[in-house]
Amino acid sequence: MRDSLENPALPVILEGDLTPELTRKFLSGTDIGVDLEMMGLNPLRDRLCLVQITNRAGVSVFVKSPKRPCPNLRTLFEDEKVQKVFHFARMDIGFLLHHLGIRVKRIFCTRTASKLVRTYTEAHGLKDVVQELLGIQLDKTVKHTDWASDVLSEQQIKYALQDAAVMIPLKDCLVPMLEREGRSELAEKCFEVIPVMAELDLLGFERLFEHH
Repeated sequence: MRDSLENPALPVILEGDLTPELTRKFLSGTDIGVDLEMMGLNPLRDRLCLVQITNRAGVSVFVKSPKRPCPNLRTLFEDEKVQKVFHFARMDIGFLLHHLGIRVKRIFCTRTASKLVRTYTEAHGLKDVVQELLGIQLDKTVKHTDWASDVLSEQQIKYALQDAAVMIPLKDCLVPMLEREGRSELAEKCFEVIPVMAELDLLGFERLFEHH
């Protein structure tokens, strides 16, 4: 598994939306790994450049410059049977909602799960969690590059592909840890709250639940 994660198969690269055929392929499984690349971290200002999707069969797709109405992406992400695995889902879900009007359903957030079970550390970034649980060193040297470029570099493709490819294996490591610590039900409740938190972020509400 490690070799396939370090050198995943090259993705299908599409413009604007998934094809109906690939949508059906992803809908036929139980879960998908998802990652996004943006021009920055502010969904109200920054462009959504790339949506990366992988499944357990090793099928990987990049959707460049997704634009509304993108009916196939909407069908996939709003389906309640297929679980969507993100790292820091709150950010990605906010971008998908603001830019594409998609309300993602059935979420698993590896960062949230990590915080619930890896209480022995404060290192919950994707690179740190992947290093510990999968034994893979992610290369982050091209993270801060121009993802709106018409042509993605070989390094950008490898980076984006690997980030999406590790999502399902990470989930598979974290689920038994949640069960072991008796926090599976709590995790599910946290995942259900994430879309609400993302919507509050878009509306500009900060520290809504704090006393001051």
